[in-house]
Amino acid sequence: MKKFWFVLMLGVVLFSGSACKKEEDNNEQAAIDKALIETYISDNQLDAKSTASGLYYVIRESGNDEHPTVYSTVTVAYKGYLLNGDVFDESLAYTERLGLLIQGWREGIPLIGKGGKIKLIVPSALGYGDQESEDIPANSVLVFDITLYNFTN
Repeated sequence: MKKFWFVLMLGVVLFSGSACKKEEDNNEQAAIDKALIETYISDNQLDAKSTASGLYYVIRESGNDEHPTVYSTVTVAYKGYLLNGDVFDESLAYTERLGLLIQGWREGIPLIGKGGKIKLIVPSALGYGDQESEDIPANSVLVFDITLYNFTN
């Protein structure tokens, strides 16, 4: 029985240690992202606002008074690029349920109404995090220019 409790306690200690390490890594990456974003905003002379989660945005056109929710299906035009300007994706008409998209979009797109235009500067935690794809390195800050054409609830 003593072995059981020892193994259980050892597991708890190891698990909590790895959870603390992950949180420390996340905090470190968030600080790196924030510094990169602030430099980007300064270099590009943007009048950006931020949310509590660390998403930065510039509303180019607010659109009408109707705003989508996370449950809406949105149709947008967008261009996605890295801070160095490399474009990784774009579409003139993309339709998807907002709740299925990255957190940066779920939080940012509802800030505008139909016909609105927004620039989102998305820290890695609100994008693809430490996942890497062909055109997007791990822990990348992403920039999106988005026009909200329409949405349905």
